[in-house]
Amino acid sequence: MKWGMHPHFFIEPTFMTDALDQVVAARVESLGYELVELERVGSKARPLLRVRIDHPDSETGHGITVSDCAVVTRSLEQVLDGRPDLGDRYVLEVSSPGLERPLLTRRDFERFAGRQVSLKGTRPLVAENRRLEGELLGVAEEDGVELVRLRLAQGGEVAVPRSAIARAQLIFRWGD
Repeated sequence: MKWGMHPHFFIEPTFMTDALDQVVAARVESLGYELVELERVGSKARPLLRVRIDHPDSETGHGITVSDCAVVTRSLEQVLDGRPDLGDRYVLEVSSPGLERPLLTRRDFERFAGRQVSLKGTRPLVAENRRLEGELLGVAEEDGVELVRLRLAQGGEVAVPRSAIARAQLIFRWGD
């Protein structure tokens, strides 16, 4: 998937470029982190870049620290400062994806199989439901369509076209 193609990777004002996306992704990955999400908001006068990072193949309890965010922030500032498409007043926020990490790529759906997830649809996903929760069973392709498979809490399994999912994320429950 090309950067910028998924609706949750970016909110794209016209003053940003794909080159910026590639610079951020390359720098984050060169430091040994995974770029989970890059959100671009704000105005042309004061752009805001929200960068969410993780460790590749991280496990619960072994996530991103404040120190990790500081390392990535300092490194990104070196390549972002002075860019004409950002200007002098840009704001950079680097953070972890959080306990309820978004699932954005096919790799995410494969990697987090077995975990509890929430899916929100662009249209009803099953019957009249635009929102589903359950155990992620994985993702498969059938007849050229990527299907996200879910075991529902009330029983039964469903397969939802990935293209119909507006937002997918892990569910965190205290005490699990």
